[in-house]
Amino acid sequence: MSAQRMTRGYFSGSSRARGLLQAVTFIMLALPLAGCGTGSLWDKFTAKDDTFVEEPADKIYNEGLYLMNEKKDMKAANRKFEEVDRQHPYSEWARKSLLMSAYASYQGGDFDGCIGAATRYVTLHPGSPDAAYAQYLIAASHYDQIPDISRDQARTEKAIAALEEVVRKYPNSEYATSAKAKIEGARDQLAGKEMNVGRYYAQKRDYTAAINRYKTVVTQYQTTRHVEEALFRLTEAYMAIGIVGEAQTAAAVLGHNFPDSRWYKDAYNLVKSGGLEPSENQGSWISRTFKKMGLG
Repeated sequence: MSAQRMTRGYFSGSSRARGLLQAVTFIMLALPLAGCGTGSLWDKFTAKDDTFVEEPADKIYNEGLYLMNEKKDMKAANRKFEEVDRQHPYSEWARKSLLMSAYASYQGGDFDGCIGAATRYVTLHPGSPDAAYAQYLIAASHYDQIPDISRDQARTEKAIAALEEVVRKYPNSEYATSAKAKIEGARDQLAGKEMNVGRYYAQKRDYTAAINRYKTVVTQYQTTRHVEEALFRLTEAYMAIGIVGEAQTAAAVLGHNFPDSRWYKDAYNLVKSGGLEPSENQGSWISRTFKKMGLG
């Protein structure tokens, strides 16, 4: 072989070697850069993943019950119930854990978490015997967040809708009875809101606006405790603007349905102070409303 060929071969081989060396060097330098911000990529290649240890579903579930019932640690209990679903998603234990997750969230005051878990339960297991309870937990979570009457009552409306869903879907369940009682409580809250606004308008001497609020109570919330005061306030407002016939009717309907009410005594005295007597006009919207409800 000539010296010239040998020289060409040497440099050719050296070029390939240098190229390979440069490539390896580049990779080694790139590894820590690629993992910047999340840890070394090299460590990711060499580390062993020992974070997941599968355990029996019933063991995890019972640990959740212990944390919930004995330790009163709802967040820790919830993590156990969620772990059952993660490790054994298609098991019967996962179904039970989902319901217990909703319950633990409710007990811990995490109402949004309860609504989310219970809604998922009803969606995935609509035919389950516990679906009624899950639906009730949704409604109870809304109900327990009802604000006072000085604030917006959108959440009260949501609570009523959710409670009515319990009654509609599960009318024969034990939860339907409780839901009906809560519905009345929520309706009383809405009536209280209307009365609060009506009194505000009356103080401003905007009697027409006040009458509209009291009218809502009389036409929509007759079974609440606010209806007696609403009839008195109607008597008061109608007397103030000189529509004495409606004032007499409001007082008469109040006396007929709630004869022992202190509001009737006030309404009676107010009408008498104008030289009038309570007298029901059968054609009045007040009279028609109560007759329609079987209260007149």
